[in-house]
Amino acid sequence: MALNVGIVGLPNVGKSTIFSALTAVKAEAANYPFSTIDPNVGIVPVPDRRLDQLARIIPSEKVIPTTVEFVDVAGLVRGASKGEGRGNQFLAHIRETGIVAHVVRCFDDPNITHVDGSVDPRRDIETIDIELALADLETAAKRLNRLTKELKSADKTVRAKAHTLEPLLQLVTDHLQDGRPVRSLDLTDDQRLSIRDMHLLTAKPVLYVCNVDESGIHGESSYEKTVREIAAGENAEVVRICGQLEAEIAALESEEERTAFLEDAGLDEPGLVQLIHSGYAGLGLRTFFTSGPDENRAWTFRAGAKAPEAAGVIHSDFQKGFIRAETYHIDDLIALGSEQKVREAGKLRQEGKEYLVKDGDVMFFKFNL
Repeated sequence: MALNVGIVGLPNVGKSTIFSALTAVKAEAANYPFSTIDPNVGIVPVPDRRLDQLARIIPSEKVIPTTVEFVDVAGLVRGASKGEGRGNQFLAHIRETGIVAHVVRCFDDPNITHVDGSVDPRRDIETIDIELALADLETAAKRLNRLTKELKSADKTVRAKAHTLEPLLQLVTDHLQDGRPVRSLDLTDDQRLSIRDMHLLTAKPVLYVCNVDESGIHGESSYEKTVREIAAGENAEVVRICGQLEAEIAALESEEERTAFLEDAGLDEPGLVQLIHSGYAGLGLRTFFTSGPDENRAWTFRAGAKAPEAAGVIHSDFQKGFIRAETYHIDDLIALGSEQKVREAGKLRQEGKEYLVKDGDVMFFKFNL
């Protein structure tokens, strides 16, 4: 699974505005379709209050957050699966992402052109879903065609694998023909693994981003309600963002100005923070920390990783020569106020190679080269 978040949607829904605010890099944004052709890529720091608290309790020279990659994919239109509006190129960009952040326009503005002439979140979501499903159907058809030859192979192993895969591919095809994404299929881990090399677009996790205007940041509009109903049917998360407001916040130079702006808008934090956290978690990413006089740092690991794998995130030598990890949880440090009190409370543990790292662990690795 790719470790990045692809921002997708119809043209003029606010993708590039949101991306620019996320990365503080000006992506091309204009009031006409296809203003973004090549995908913009940004490495975004992951805001984490726990890292700030760690730095206050254990001062260091540097504080380094972890990051997540966002990709701004150009707007898709009806017919993209057949190449309309550079569709083939754009679909390929989506295929390379790990999770889809689907931006849906949830505001009216006569000065911003809608590619279909009116704002309708249900229709807009269906337009994207249909194009992705049609692209997946073409992929599945090609795979089934190849499977026909494999079923006649002289190699018993190849034939056996083909016989196992055939009913699964037919199930996927039928599901797509009904207009439903592959991610909504109740598949086993082994089944998902067996079709992973197909890189199906609708198999990717999705996160819906409601782009609202300033009047919609504190209440649920009928547009947003529609998006949430659709998301609930897919067990998908929804994030509400006012792209224009986020762009204005990102343009401010000082933290004091941003704080004052948020207070005036009645917000505790930028909506982008939730988008970053949701994208990060949706990719199956978690965070552990290291601490010392030189730096306090957040590190990214995959959920389910064991201690040696986490050590390898820092340096491959740490994983090769792993002996053990001294660890405690950041919540214990925050609650108790110092590492000394963590030790006195018996919260510092010695963990071996089979230890499953938890989000929020503070770790000290012992290794031997």
